[in-house]
Amino acid sequence: MNFVPTAIADVVVIEPKVFGDDRGFFFESFNRRLFAEGVGQDPDFVQDNHSRSSRGVLRGLHYQLQQAQGKLVRVTQGRVFDVAVDIRRSSPTFGKWVGVELSADNKRMLWVPAGFAHGFVTLSDTADFLYKTTDYYAPAYERSILWNDPELAIGWPIDFVPTLSKKDAAAPRLREAEVYP
Repeated sequence: MNFVPTAIADVVVIEPKVFGDDRGFFFESFNRRLFAEGVGQDPDFVQDNHSRSSRGVLRGLHYQLQQAQGKLVRVTQGRVFDVAVDIRRSSPTFGKWVGVELSADNKRMLWVPAGFAHGFVTLSDTADFLYKTTDYYAPAYERSILWNDPELAIGWPIDFVPTLSKKDAAAPRLREAEVYP
């Protein structure tokens, strides 16, 4: 695996070694030892999630105030633009974001540690999005931040108004949101 640093040190793009021939391909999507060496953390993943979204669906920016989740995310079908926003008030990169295209073709993964809001927009007709989490889903602690908060100025690569859940459409801006210390 190749571990590619991003503009925010804790967020890492992971490029697996893919072995392919005329029969198809094979790659390790997770190897605990390599992950710990490449990312510098050895998380205990407790839950796997799978979502399917249609073109233009934007999910996020989500996080949990308690039972904060680190997420290892990837796309197995389709293409998305994936975003992690640092919402740790004590961090030197508080309010900064990293975005990367994840697709079935490029097989890239993104490590989004606890302390970050996370979201993605679907760029293909549909996309299957998988993520491993370091803590369980806890709806009582779930929060979100407005996807198009002008202070974040996320460079979503879209020329359309995305489809949002009611919760995401009503999310507060970062300055009004509950965040991590």
